[in-house]
Amino acid sequence: MSIKVALHHRTRYEYDRPVSLSPHEVRLRPAAHTRTPIQSYSLKVLPAKHFMNWQQDPYGNWVARIVFPEKTRELQIDVDLVAEMTVINPFDFFVDANAEQWPFRYSPEQARELVPFLETETPGPLLQKWLTRVRGELEGRGMMTIDFLVT
Repeated sequence: MSIKVALHHRTRYEYDRPVSLSPHEVRLRPAAHTRTPIQSYSLKVLPAKHFMNWQQDPYGNWVARIVFPEKTRELQIDVDLVAEMTVINPFDFFVDANAEQWPFRYSPEQARELVPFLETETPGPLLQKWLTRVRGELEGRGMMTIDFLVT
């Protein structure tokens, strides 16, 4: 049995005089590849006089590009959606044989393809403390990757 949830989001700005609005990109729509079924979705924009084009970014996420041709004293964006909350096992996936044991190394080809996803920043003190603890507890254990993720 699943639970349905309704979500309402409103962003509203009021201005003391008519203003020109630059084009807006609104990213408030679930991606088509999400595992949570979306029962209904609506996006409403004020001022009523606007042009909206739906696009997808390189990752498959929906982006509404909205252009406002006239000055306005308000901007309001309303999103309503109903989602079906289903139980999903987050560990229901296969791990490549080369990555079954943690730690593992990517092949040179995979590493080249994953460059944008492997870029990191210097961790802050709390993250560094946690990483040090986790590495100390788990390094050298040669555990299965799924077990590492669960731990």
